[in-house]
Amino acid sequence: MSTLSYPEVGATRLGPLPRGYHHLHHRTRVGRGAADFAAAGAAITEWRMHRASGARVEASARRAEPGGGVRVSLGLGPLRFTAPCEVIWTAYGEDGRTGFGYGTLAGHPERGEECFVVDLADDGTVWFTVLAFSRPASWYARLAGPLVPRVQHWYARRLGRTLRRIVASG
Repeated sequence: MSTLSYPEVGATRLGPLPRGYHHLHHRTRVGRGAADFAAAGAAITEWRMHRASGARVEASARRAEPGGGVRVSLGLGPLRFTAPCEVIWTAYGEDGRTGFGYGTLAGHPERGEECFVVDLADDGTVWFTVLAFSRPASWYARLAGPLVPRVQHWYARRLGRTLRRIVASG
């Protein structure tokens, strides 16, 4: 029995994103060619992108796998927000795509799903995409109101810059 905190499980993989949620879609170029695609995919699915961006990650497995648990926490010093999630789906190179989507569990400040994927385009460009739908689940997320989507966009851009650096150093 799932303990996910929302009913639209898998919508970040199959679409469309459900109504009644804030939607996030961020896409950025992170490299070029098969080697960059492989490096980016490994950094995403092995949690290195999140960790290198400054997040603390506690995962039940070395890499993202469906049913795996992950706790991501962000903040400074003792002021940290922890977000418990469950990996819903993964893609490992299928159709030129690598990444995963995870959904929120009880105790997450938001309710919804988010995915992190890289795609290898026909022209060789490697694109990183963050796609999410969410709405407040905690009193402090509701209180923060319009600030939450801005923070989510900031974090998505930060992940893109981090992944680009990881790929370039590879």
